[in-house]
Amino acid sequence: MLSYRHSYHAGNFADVLKHLVALRIFRHLNAKPKPYLYLDTHSGPGGYALNSEHAQKTQEYLTGIAKLWQQVNLPEPLQDYVDLIKDFNEGGELAHYPGSPSIAKAVLSEHDRLNLFELHTTEIELLKQTFPRERRTAVEHGDGFKGLIAKVPPKERRGFVLIDPPYEIKSDYDKVVSTVIAAHKRFATGVYAIWYPVVERYRIKQMEQGFINSGIRNIQLFELAIKPDTTERGMTSSGMIVINPPWKLKAEMDACLPLLAELLGDNQQGFFRSEQLVPE
Repeated sequence: MLSYRHSYHAGNFADVLKHLVALRIFRHLNAKPKPYLYLDTHSGPGGYALNSEHAQKTQEYLTGIAKLWQQVNLPEPLQDYVDLIKDFNEGGELAHYPGSPSIAKAVLSEHDRLNLFELHTTEIELLKQTFPRERRTAVEHGDGFKGLIAKVPPKERRGFVLIDPPYEIKSDYDKVVSTVIAAHKRFATGVYAIWYPVVERYRIKQMEQGFINSGIRNIQLFELAIKPDTTERGMTSSGMIVINPPWKLKAEMDACLPLLAELLGDNQQGFFRSEQLVPE
């Protein structure tokens, strides 16, 4: 039985990285007038109240978006992200954090489509409330891994796939790799962004090696840590593996990641990775 609820973690340092990368991909895709499909394999409820019982219990947003809220002179890509989150908060007070589907809806054009999957029985009902039935958005209660394979290639022949399972089932690390390989065989030109948590580093090394050995070209990796790896319980870093990244993405992340490691790091222990994992 799936028990993970992202509402405990909304707006934390991992969300900052995930949504910064996602927003840059959206912005680059939007630079061309042709429509595209955004597919989210693990959508969650779509948005989070930071005064909720879950968010207040952990207050993880204080390690993430809250530290950026009043910062000035941020690099343009990072400022764009912060400004977008502020658009979801009236009056300038940080009270709400949007999920990936809400960010997508805010920046996609009326000609683009959203396909949102969620398996958790509680989260899917909240997602349906956040995204009432409309022409360009499909909300589906089901396994996003299987849904991805069924939906590609999209009719638009352009697409961005975000894959961010909670990894509470350890087999998800291997399933992510095998699913992306299968999807890429069907839709090789799509942009795929895979989020991962660093709880046990060896699992991430195995996942990286799986992508390196896959035969897929042009893979970049971006990782943000708030403290060094540990054998103790808990996430110390998170990352994004991006297949077919926009050509400016690495330069933009190189401009943002050093500052994020400095601002969000725990007692100056933050660090980052920005790597071309597989060349073009």
